[in-house]
Amino acid sequence: QVQLVEFGGGLVQTGGSLRLSCAASGFSVYAMGWFRQAPGKEREFVAAIRWSNGDTFYADSVKGRFTISGDNAKNTVYLQMNSLKPEDTAVYYCAGTRDGSGFYYFARSDNYHYWGQGTQVTVSS
Repeated sequence: QVQLVEFGGGLVQTGGSLRLSCAASGFSVYAMGWFRQAPGKEREFVAAIRWSNGDTFYADSVKGRFTISGDNAKNTVYLQMNSLKPEDTAVYYCAGTRDGSGFYYFARSDNYHYWGQGTQVTVSS
């Protein structure tokens, strides 16, 4: 049974930090990604990591502020979010894919096979 279970959302002030985690099980992970969706907006790519070599990929809006990392032994992916802004407020989803290539592949939500339930991140101004 495939499961992606997320932890770590919450309420934080502008400039604060949060760390999200997502534990995956039941499938062979090639890459893991984080997406987010704000009210009234489409789901957008945040970051991804290729499991085999640790290559990471980021949306321009979070580069330098967010860091994606993974623990292969635990099949867990993390998203460290620093210098948070109100525009980072959204439901954050982790996702897993069994295959992939580069940035443009990992940035498309329809290339992911499995999704977590989402966790709310709210940044107050």
